[in-house]
Amino acid sequence: MHHLPGPTPSPATVTRSGPLTWVQQWHWFEHTIPAPRRVNPTPLADHCHVPPPATLADIHLALASLTARHEALRTTVDPLLPIQHVHRADWAPLPVDCVDVPAADADTLEAATAALAALPIDPERNPPWRARVLLVAGKPRAVLVAAHHIVIDGWGLAVLIDQLHDQLSGEPAPTEASVHPLDMIAAQHPERARAAEREWLMRLASNPTGVLAPFGGTEKGGGRHRLQHRSVDAYDDLDRVARRHRVSPEVVMLAALAHDVATRTGEHRFLASVVVSNRARSALRSSIGVRALTVPVQIDLRPGAAFSEVVASVAAASTAAYRHGQWCPAELVAAQARMDRRRGVVTVPTIEYNCYSWPRDYVVPAYNTPPDGPTTWISSAPDEPCDTLYVDLGRDAGVVTLDVTVGDHLLDTEQAMALPVRLCGLLRAVAEGAECPVPARALTPAAAGWWRAPRGWVCLTEVEDVLRGHPGVLDVTVTPSGDAAGEGEEPHLVVHARVAPDVTSDDLHGHVLDHLGEVPGLVAPRRYVLSRAGLESGCSPTAIGGAGTPLRPPVTGPERALAAAVAGVGPSDGNFNSPAAVDMNRCLADHGVTLVAVPRLLALLHQSGFTGIASDELAGTASLGHLAAALEPLPPRAPGGETSP
Repeated sequence: MHHLPGPTPSPATVTRSGPLTWVQQWHWFEHTIPAPRRVNPTPLADHCHVPPPATLADIHLALASLTARHEALRTTVDPLLPIQHVHRADWAPLPVDCVDVPAADADTLEAATAALAALPIDPERNPPWRARVLLVAGKPRAVLVAAHHIVIDGWGLAVLIDQLHDQLSGEPAPTEASVHPLDMIAAQHPERARAAEREWLMRLASNPTGVLAPFGGTEKGGGRHRLQHRSVDAYDDLDRVARRHRVSPEVVMLAALAHDVATRTGEHRFLASVVVSNRARSALRSSIGVRALTVPVQIDLRPGAAFSEVVASVAAASTAAYRHGQWCPAELVAAQARMDRRRGVVTVPTIEYNCYSWPRDYVVPAYNTPPDGPTTWISSAPDEPCDTLYVDLGRDAGVVTLDVTVGDHLLDTEQAMALPVRLCGLLRAVAEGAECPVPARALTPAAAGWWRAPRGWVCLTEVEDVLRGHPGVLDVTVTPSGDAAGEGEEPHLVVHARVAPDVTSDDLHGHVLDHLGEVPGLVAPRRYVLSRAGLESGCSPTAIGGAGTPLRPPVTGPERALAAAVAGVGPSDGNFNSPAAVDMNRCLADHGVTLVAVPRLLALLHQSGFTGIASDELAGTASLGHLAAALEPLPPRAPGGETSP
């Protein structure tokens, strides 16, 4: 393998600097999250074959031309602020190397692309992409490209690959000018973003949560499944159904997915978080930058509706959602975290749906099938569970590809593998004329131990386990309200707790809230009632929640360090501009801090000598007191300034 030296950026090479777009800010924040918990794959990777006349010199010339054309290929980002720097076209050597392979067949391409995707890309100091040329007997046969999601999205990588192949084939470059990344800032409309935020929050608030949870896999699901299913037959079925109903194939597949969720769970109203390319304008079609957005598609299905009605409903809902397709993630995530904590629920979209497929973790085949039939890969990883069912659709070369990512507590291995097969089976039935009406009730029974709360499903044993984890709790029994509910009240949970004299209902309520984002299946509906007989102190029944817990200033060393960091990055017009004013019973979002400030907050904590919490934990619903309890002193530094092991 032939490596080129890594470039060293210099301020003298910067031609222009400016803020990241709102969409880029999310990916910039996300690359600070521990890798197993990231939603988006980083880096993205793909490949193209080299036309026979092209030489290695032609490939380098084409990549140099694309680097000059697209500023995104020569952009770096700041580690602590959402700022990007565009460099000169010649600021660094092309990040290209070559690998000798015996053949450029499909298996070799997949393995080589996986190997390239596994290599880290440092978007703060180096070009945010790298390429690898596969040589067979000294001649180039394929070019692999990996790119960091901060500056290039999935659609953008496809555009880049297409333009590379066109240049190697002698095709002229696109006539329209490429849109400069910093020129996109002017297209962002704050009022439209705020309207989109209000729309999304309204839809989230009116939807059930944890729709799939009680229909899930193992009792203690400990990881996520990633699988890929390919079907040649489904390609024609999808086209036939799309033409019949005069909608896009992507809408048909989303309708099939919605139909399956309703059939499995009995829920007829839920959200799909749909990724769209946001490249409707001609000026953006040749852009490789980050343009893709997610929009909340409100699914409303009528029990007994034929599949044709489902398609029409999903198409209309998609059109309505796209009108609200521009929002500021930093503001939205903070607003959602505040709403979740105050309501005592974690609102997770039932499904996430993406209409473009890119390689995802490159899982290995579990079994082989004929070349013209479906092929399925499956892998279970012992990392963080995935709380959302993520389905990714791709249609290339006459094959429908469905990528699925799902936590084991939602769908076990067998259920995860059955999902895409079932979707393709539904397409076949509809293509052959079946109506496939939406069932009125769930066809799959809920798992034992789950209760349907007003705001989602609750796993009763999980709530008990979490409450038992609070110091001073001696015994806990959790039951649905039953006779305890007053006239006109929504159902809630009753917690019979035997506790030490110094444990209050506010303590227990805050403890449950702090675990909302950590324990799958934990929901805290409006209130928990402590029975009089269950309290050692003999207090009367107390509702947990209400107006909220009392203010609590920082007390311990870690709490004071975290409070100082919050005050240091908080908004200048906020009420928490001094460490003493920071409320340790509230979450970070309640203090007006958005996710773009989290890297600086962690840096301030590091300067104060503390570590132990990650960026995504700060963006969640946990209270600052809960987070401070997890802080640890930095390990002592060894002689020479290096941190000791």
